[in-house]
Amino acid sequence: MPVCPSGHHSTAADFCDTCGMRIEGAPSSAGSAPAGSGTGGPGAGVTSAGAASGVREPAEPCPQCGTERTGQFCENCGYDYRTGKPARPSGQVPQAAEWRSAPAPGPAYPVGPGGPAGQAGFAPAPSTVTPAFGQSWTAVVTADRGYFDRVMAAGGRDAAAIKFPTYCPERRFELSGREMRVGRRSVSRGLEPEIDLTGPPTDPGISHLHAVLVAHPGGGWSVLDPGSSNGTQLNGADIEYGVPVPLHPGDKICIGAWTALTIQA
Repeated sequence: MPVCPSGHHSTAADFCDTCGMRIEGAPSSAGSAPAGSGTGGPGAGVTSAGAASGVREPAEPCPQCGTERTGQFCENCGYDYRTGKPARPSGQVPQAAEWRSAPAPGPAYPVGPGGPAGQAGFAPAPSTVTPAFGQSWTAVVTADRGYFDRVMAAGGRDAAAIKFPTYCPERRFELSGREMRVGRRSVSRGLEPEIDLTGPPTDPGISHLHAVLVAHPGGGWSVLDPGSSNGTQLNGADIEYGVPVPLHPGDKICIGAWTALTIQA
């Protein structure tokens, strides 16, 4: 019987029927939603460098709007698969606070050299710099050629059609508040992420809600992937869906086909 990252036994092989978490190694859908849209279009099938590719089984459709499932919440209408709660009246995707039932955990990476960084349940080893309380944090967004080359080498149905942008201006976002959603705005869904990566140039691998930066009560931030189509990497290793991973100055978050967010404090 499949076991989800939280340790629940599940009768379903793709998503845990107890907590809704994606089960590691579970297939996603054939003809799945395109990277960054969740509903079809250019860039479908783009995967991160650490994600598997190939023919996939149809994903579970949302019982409310029919959009294929990519995580605990429907990316289109916000339906909660774990509790069966209907979409919010506004149709907006749920806030990151809804995934937090307890304060953000301490570092998940192993202590000492030689630990299995990047393996399930572990985060990549961060820098050793600890920012002072009250210090401001910034996410610097750039196009990363090295990450793009690794994504293209991993393949995907539309990889050959994706081109690295000839020009991509650097963008800076100061982190503030309780959370900073990372993705692309959607007028139809009423979604306006605080870190809006809508082009030009448009990275076809970025979901409308791709990741969330969550503030710690005592200072500092974590990154969480709520169930994006193509996954999220931190310092070159994939992070688990739904698990907040502490950030440190100098950490690099990579999403989509070429987008990198470097954390500065």
